[in-house]
Amino acid sequence: MGSLSVQAQKTEKLFNGKDLSNWEFLVDKNSVPAEQVYSVKDGMIQIAGQPFGYMYTKQKYSNYKLHVEWRWPDGKEANSGIFLLIEDLKNPFPNGVECQLHAGDAGDFVLLGGSDLAEFQNKPGQPRPAFPVVQKHTKSSENKAGEWNEANIFVKDGVITVYINGVYQNTGTNKVKEGHIGLQSEGGPIQFRNVTLTPWE
Repeated sequence: MGSLSVQAQKTEKLFNGKDLSNWEFLVDKNSVPAEQVYSVKDGMIQIAGQPFGYMYTKQKYSNYKLHVEWRWPDGKEANSGIFLLIEDLKNPFPNGVECQLHAGDAGDFVLLGGSDLAEFQNKPGQPRPAFPVVQKHTKSSENKAGEWNEANIFVKDGVITVYINGVYQNTGTNKVKEGHIGLQSEGGPIQFRNVTLTPWE
């Protein structure tokens, strides 16, 4: 799957382990300062989960492998997501594709803000749901709450392929080929570490 070309490229740390200097932040209704929701402690990104919102890369990216590790710090399953190919930075949900991290559903795609994937099939005669879902292909491959998980996400010409803890979970085909990457605040505390991007030419 082009792994040789991935390894030949330089991996970039989207999170430098110290601060969030290359990220921007959105908080629902701007109800609290961003630093109350997004912070760094012990070399990890800490996201409070409340209020809703997301942090996103200052840069846009097109073809890449994204590696993200996450866990529920207090052992309580919660909700979050990794946003891909963000086209429009709407608040509190962008126009972009969410790789779901909601406990038990990691690897589902949620189509936010009018984004679309060829794999989404609406039921005939039904209105399009507010949050359309393209379900993952196999049962959950997540570790239990409190343990670290890893997502490896390949984006190539708008095609998104997701592996959760080494297990293939989903593929989505997007007309959008470039966008910001985001990490979501959506309900409960979550920690992220080792957020890296390797260009894939």
